[in-house]
Amino acid sequence: MTGTGGAVDSHPLAVEIRGGSKIFNPGRHNEVKAVADIDLDIGQGDFVTLIGPSGCGKSTLLRLIAALIDTTEGTVLVNGKTADAARLDRDYSMVFQRAGLFDWRNVSRNIELPLELMGWKAADRRRRSAEMLELVKLGEFARHHPAELSGGMQQRVAIARAMSFHPKLLLMDEPFGALDEMTREHMQNELLRIWNETQITVVFVTHSIPEAVFLSTKVVVMSPRPGRIAAVVDNDLGERNEATRDDPAFFANVTTVRNALRGGERP
Repeated sequence: MTGTGGAVDSHPLAVEIRGGSKIFNPGRHNEVKAVADIDLDIGQGDFVTLIGPSGCGKSTLLRLIAALIDTTEGTVLVNGKTADAARLDRDYSMVFQRAGLFDWRNVSRNIELPLELMGWKAADRRRRSAEMLELVKLGEFARHHPAELSGGMQQRVAIARAMSFHPKLLLMDEPFGALDEMTREHMQNELLRIWNETQITVVFVTHSIPEAVFLSTKVVVMSPRPGRIAAVVDNDLGERNEATRDDPAFFANVTTVRNALRGGERP
């Protein structure tokens, strides 16, 4: 993966952005230039975090990848096709800060919802839901309803639902931001386990430097608005576990990301 001036990895690209910019309300009194001049490559199987100060355009960049909004300038390719085409082909799925589960559906039927909308047969939906519940270690909660689950468990169901239709790319917008610290660390461990088992490409937005360093293979540091890529930090910590959080290499990378954030500040 590259940022500005970086070298391209040899493995195929999941996301390729060239000159990506987004202006909201262009030409009006309330015009906002959210992101500018984004050049970014994300390889297939990468786990990439986007981090930067509030309002720097992290979530905007994620939505450009998802084709939920259009670029004002530049191009976004997902798996070698336009972001719009990738959305129509269901190449990606998205997880937000809130799980967004439907209270009147049990856990299994929440996971089945995208499959139902895609026309999967009932037996195939049930089988896939059961597979995903095993992946997130919630098999015994298939018939429970969301209100009966903790916040962390609800987010695991949301991840299971997002991955139910075999997307190639998982976009995550601060999915653990509302969780307490212990639950958040547990969910980080669970997400890494799922990523290692599936090798799906993940793009993850966070405000937390330790979370970014613990989770990702690369950290993309963004500057204040209009968001630009200030640095791309390689984050090779090997296999992550609880001991990683006390590893000197972990703290060194936290410091590197923090310094990159400070370096991206503008007076």
